[in-house]
Amino acid sequence: MVRRAVVVLALAALTFGAVTVVALEGREVVVLETHDASGAARRTRTWIADDGDSLLVEAATPERPFVQDLAHDPTLVLERAGERRECTAEVVPNPGGHVRIRRLLAERYGWADRWVALVADTTRSIALRLTCA
Repeated sequence: MVRRAVVVLALAALTFGAVTVVALEGREVVVLETHDASGAARRTRTWIADDGDSLLVEAATPERPFVQDLAHDPTLVLERAGERRECTAEVVPNPGGHVRIRRLLAERYGWADRWVALVADTTRSIALRLTCA
């Protein structure tokens, strides 16, 4: 009986993990390359939303390391579809920025966005507008 319960729990955990990976990586993921205060490069994988002529990304919280990098140097390199572009990031003021990025990501990523909401709290998220060369 205990063995069966352990097997069921293990299978449930594996299924949850697999669905989470598919949710996070199953659609377009971009890489933001920022630099910390010492100049060391940081690569952050994230979702992206097209917003008219702008690009928006979300930071789940303002404390995310890549957001801290951008606070002292707003330049970054965006890797998207095999292309690297230099960009500048600016925070879109809340509450409007939060509402906009949440809506755009929900529309673009659908069920995956809802699934990720089960495991990541985005109630304090911020939107970053990227202006790219």
